[in-house]
Amino acid sequence: MENQSIGRVIIFIGLIILIVGVIYYFFGNKSSWLGNLPGDLKLEKENFKFYFPITTMILLSLVFTIVLRLLRKFL
Repeated sequence: MENQSIGRVIIFIGLIILIVGVIYYFFGNKSSWLGNLPGDLKLEKENFKFYFPITTMILLSLVFTIVLRLLRKFL
């Protein structure tokens, strides 16, 4: 029984990766704002670049949390 549940989890993760890949393939050029939000840190000097997308990470964390809670509620 445990092997079946592990198999279901692997299939579910694969489907999520497939859906994200299809969305990115068709709508990737429309997501150029992602990573350029106010609050994302960008430091550039002569030979040094530092990029820390803190606002983008917070936004993605909120979206993933909401999606996972909805999945847990309905599954």
